[in-house]
Amino acid sequence: MAKAPIAGAVKTRLVPFLTAAQAAELARALLLDQLEHLCALDDADLYLAFSPPGEAALMRRLAPPRFEIFPQSQGDLGARMENIFARLFARGYEAALLIGADLAPVPLEYFARAFDYLNAGAPRAVLGPSRDGGYYLVGLNGPQPALFENMTWSHDQVLAQTLAKLAAVRIPVLQLPPWFDIDTPADLTRLRAALDSSLHGTAAHTSQILSALKLPGPSRR
Repeated sequence: MAKAPIAGAVKTRLVPFLTAAQAAELARALLLDQLEHLCALDDADLYLAFSPPGEAALMRRLAPPRFEIFPQSQGDLGARMENIFARLFARGYEAALLIGADLAPVPLEYFARAFDYLNAGAPRAVLGPSRDGGYYLVGLNGPQPALFENMTWSHDQVLAQTLAKLAAVRIPVLQLPPWFDIDTPADLTRLRAALDSSLHGTAAHTSQILSALKLPGPSRR
């Protein structure tokens, strides 16, 4: 899932630490790095669900050719996620993973672990906890519309509420290692440190943007 990287519409929590234009450039860099990174998933079909619907031409230019793109539906985040899953399962897929595009490249082994877990006859779910109390990844092996209904979003109990919903219907869940969103100045410093160490060489576009911003952090090798 990705928003078109338009100034004033993306990464707004980083403004005024960044200008709206800088925040949009960062969002664009994160999107490009994530999409290029995901192309290493040889055994998966790749899709980009974008918003707003009128930015199809822009998103087609940004997405690698392997990605099929389509606009997100109307409604809140839950409704849009449920619609994406319904659309993919209607195509006959036995498992699907959904992530946001505006975070550091998610390690490829996380996807392998998630798909292995979802390869089961009984309903299962996968969640990737984010450090803000939400999740950066959700995976299912069949439609679960109730999982996204009657939810409030963008607070520190999203993961806990989702786990409670899964427990109530007795659907086992695999939790992947935590990852982090990029929403605050502290997140930018953490991201730069990760790009200098564990993620070194995986996010060229983002590294270039962070270097230009001259953020505090460890010196580059």
